Amino acid sequence: MTTEPAAVPAESHPELDALIAVMQQLRAPGGCAWDAEQTHESLVKYLVEESHELIDAIETGDRAGMLEELGDVLYQVLFHADIARTDAKAPFDIEAVARASRIKMVGRHPHVFGDVQADTADEVRANWETWKAAEKPERTSRFDGIPTGLPALQLADKVLGKRGDDFGVDPDALATLPAIESEAHLGELLYALVARARDQGIDAERALRAATRARMTD
Repeated sequence: MTTEPAAVPAESHPELDALIAVMQQLRAPGGCAWDAEQTHESLVKYLVEESHELIDAIETGDRAGMLEELGDVLYQVLFHADIARTDAKAPFDIEAVARASRIKMVGRHPHVFGDVQADTADEVRANWETWKAAEKPERTSRFDGIPTGLPALQLADKVLGKRGDDFGVDPDALATLPAIESEAHLGELLYALVARARDQGIDAERALRAATRARMTD
């Protein structure tokens, strides 16, 4: 049995409401011509850019930067939601986005909102894939749902995790690799490998993506 989380006061996020109002005014008649003509597709590059700027702020410990970049990422979410709000065929708004996310998060945390027992992070991780699979029974492959547009290293890590013990690694290639002493050492090895690839005219990102996609089979 799953229970709903406690309701929050309707006026608990006045600044968020004000930002939503700003977005709607910018895209309304008489607002900003550039904002009004944007589409989901035209905004993709900005979403990618803002996400990477947030990552940079997090990884460099820039708290002021995190505050700013989180706002920029949030604004992208609101932008897409406002575009969707005016879609003629399948409209939805930010409330629908929040509702869908809330329902998903409640469903994926039955150890908090239901009667499932999972007291440690390891237990939660062990159950997570089962909960996700129950939500999306149409997915028949363990690799369904992995966005292939991820950066190559992140894509490889995702696929390796889905393969479990069957990593699909070439034994000969594995045998030639040096021992990894630390995260910093791994970074230097990867950097050197990219440098070698660049020197030989090979696109390291494309090469790793191709090798990873070749292993996205059951």
